[in-house]
Amino acid sequence: MNLETQIEIDAPKEAVWAVITDFAHAADNIQGIQEVEILEQPVGSLVGLKWKETRVMFGKTATEVMWITEAVENAHYITRAESHGFIYISAMRVEDHGSGCLLTMAHDSQAQGFMGKVIGVPMGLVFKGMMKKVLLKDLTDIKAVVERGQAG
Repeated sequence: MNLETQIEIDAPKEAVWAVITDFAHAADNIQGIQEVEILEQPVGSLVGLKWKETRVMFGKTATEVMWITEAVENAHYITRAESHGFIYISAMRVEDHGSGCLLTMAHDSQAQGFMGKVIGVPMGLVFKGMMKKVLLKDLTDIKAVVERGQAG
């Protein structure tokens, strides 16, 4: 299941980057996140940053371990998580747009193994619309924090 959504933010991309890479304060900045625990903090790069994130998804608490696999400062980062027979790849991209910037969030769920693929097709159809709303809500929360200038 591939999803992508974006939002315009009236701020420079560096301000957006500061918020979207402040993982220690993600629960303060994004309403859907209940808690973040940093597990590994690399020095000098986002690549290798690993954290445990707890959210309420579809009425249930879910905790996933995620890590950054690729990052270019003030441009994008890519995360990976593996759980319940799926690999989840997410990306955050920020780019100049008019007098502000455009923040794009992409998410791809890849079923692994036969059972994951069997379950993945109907689940993808059911959850695609709900997941898009979750992504857009996260982006809306980030926009509010950046435009207020009150991260963390």
